[in-house]
Amino acid sequence: MNTSELKAMARKAAFGERKIAHGQGLDDDANAQLTSFLKQQDQALVIAAYMPIRTEVSPLPSMKRMAMRGRRICVPVIIGEGQPLEFQEWTPDCDMIDGPFGASVPKNGAILVPDVIITPLVAFDPSGYRLGYGGGFYDRSFAQIGEQKKFQAIGFAYSEQELMIVPREETDYKLDAVITEKGILSF
Repeated sequence: MNTSELKAMARKAAFGERKIAHGQGLDDDANAQLTSFLKQQDQALVIAAYMPIRTEVSPLPSMKRMAMRGRRICVPVIIGEGQPLEFQEWTPDCDMIDGPFGASVPKNGAILVPDVIITPLVAFDPSGYRLGYGGGFYDRSFAQIGEQKKFQAIGFAYSEQELMIVPREETDYKLDAVITEKGILSF
């Protein structure tokens, strides 16, 4: 079995676990952990998060709190297949439009280069690797931004999304930490 097939199997199982966790009302606890983490990032003036889709844990409460604290917040926008993401500025009251995959994106947002990227995921492992949706958008973005400046890649998930090991390839980027409703796992 090749890595792509292993990832597909792991993705299917992890979606099921995420769906169950999503129904347990854990987002408030997860956001308390995320907000606490972000408050400690003094140098992180630009924070990328995401507009949740499906059963992803929602970072919106933390995004709003950080915006109120004067941080610039941005969200990912898919530019095209095989391309890195573009991060557009978001505010709690900005006009949003429908973007690819059902995620809302700012209608008019400045392009920012984040200091911290909060990424959704399907699964993660104790070594800091994430399993995404399979498009490679975040991995390409991490590589591109890493060439420009130092930043932190942070997974945001439910603790039930942890696997013993995520199938990985050379292009898979290792996260700096994963934040769940139970706390912060640093790598």
